[in-house]
Amino acid sequence: MKVVILAGGYGTRISEESQFKPKPMIEIGDMPILWHIMKSYSAHGFNEFVICAGYKQDYIKKWFRDYSLITSDVTFDFSKADRKDRIIIHEKHTEPWKVTVVDTGLGTQTGGRVKRIKDYVGSEPFMLTYGDAVGDINIRDLLEFHKKHGKIATVSVYNFGQNKGVLEIKNDKVEAFREKSDLDGDLINIGFMVFNPEFFDLIDGDSTVLEREPMERLIKQNQLMAYTHKGFWQCMDTLREKEKLEKLWNSGNAPWKVWKE
Repeated sequence: MKVVILAGGYGTRISEESQFKPKPMIEIGDMPILWHIMKSYSAHGFNEFVICAGYKQDYIKKWFRDYSLITSDVTFDFSKADRKDRIIIHEKHTEPWKVTVVDTGLGTQTGGRVKRIKDYVGSEPFMLTYGDAVGDINIRDLLEFHKKHGKIATVSVYNFGQNKGVLEIKNDKVEAFREKSDLDGDLINIGFMVFNPEFFDLIDGDSTVLEREPMERLIKQNQLMAYTHKGFWQCMDTLREKEKLEKLWNSGNAPWKVWKE
């Protein structure tokens, strides 16, 4: 099953770094957050990816082109008499990935980007997620949940909760002040979605926002199910959130690191 990753937006809320590179290529540790996401899927046995690129899409292509050089020991041999320089890669450390990077347009909306990669997915179910968030979602459990309910689509949801003290108010009167709990806050869509191929028919074109018309149509057709994730999840919308992920990674206890070295 192919994994589709949305990686084409401008990343304006983290412009301190996205002005130089696509948001999914902003690094956590020494590797792009896109790599972290792919490693999570790969840990569960999913190694074929379709990247929906757009803004600075050439950066993503060049990074994957050079990935073996970046992660392996390399000999550059300029000594041959025939003047044919040779590059020898020793003991490749790359994962068994097949990665298709698709230029889905600069101003294309999220739904339109998905529509554009239809030919690369074919007529089989596929997974879809955002290229700017990590979590310890059990992908196998998610897929089993999707198969069991038999609907067109599954989205993973998460209670992001509050980060402040909570006031309980009734008729303008404060009745309690307490710390946050897991029951506070609304469930949000965190990506890590699964779709049957019929989903492509619900996307009109480039101007379609994934989270609007297609999802609304699924709801009306009773074809959208929610998989509740109760572990760790964190997006990287701002520099502060990037620094939070960086701190977790450098601690050696990043919750989303579900793979072995």
